[in-house]
Amino acid sequence: MLRLLLLALNFFPSIQVIESKILVKQSPMLVVYDNQVNLSCKYTYNLFSKEFRASLYKGVDCGVEVCVTYGNFSHPHQFHSNTGFSCGGDLDNETVTFYLRNLYVNQTDIYFCKIEVMYPPPYLDEKSNGTIIHVKEKHRHHCPTHLSPESKPFWAVVVIGGVLAFYSMLVTVAFYLYWIKSKRARLLQSDYMNMTPRRPGPTRRHYQPYAPARDFAAYRP
Repeated sequence: MLRLLLLALNFFPSIQVIESKILVKQSPMLVVYDNQVNLSCKYTYNLFSKEFRASLYKGVDCGVEVCVTYGNFSHPHQFHSNTGFSCGGDLDNETVTFYLRNLYVNQTDIYFCKIEVMYPPPYLDEKSNGTIIHVKEKHRHHCPTHLSPESKPFWAVVVIGGVLAFYSMLVTVAFYLYWIKSKRARLLQSDYMNMTPRRPGPTRRHYQPYAPARDFAAYRP
């Protein structure tokens, strides 16, 4: 019987040690492709009937508070950000999950979960080893271009001008081809008119009758 009492006395302090410390665990890394991520932080502490604060920090020095919620389980939890992040979340007795939206590539960093017990005393707080959130650039394929109302008249003028220029070019090419064809026809007709007709068969040559030269000295007396 005495041995059982000693074991019980040794067991109760261990419960008190476990209750006085919060352990927080996160995934070591998350890769984001669509600009949004759910970061879950598991903790080993019973937060029921406690006033607590759960927050998410960015940077090695935890310099930026990304998202936070506080209160107790008797009231709904409101997640909000004081630094411009789009965030939400959910909380149960083992896990707090932060929903981050509209993340940018330059927000790639390490993020820490922190759990604080505000009341009743003693005050307790603990943060995890952190999760590296790597935000990838989102590639959009075949996305339609949305034109602003101010740019629509400009593009309409550009399209109309392009159509008119193309039509003018077609007309110019057609007239040029017609001119080349007409010029070639006139040249062929001129060559045909300059040709002299020839009589068929051999031609006769006309020779002058030969008259011998007269010797006028023979007639002198």
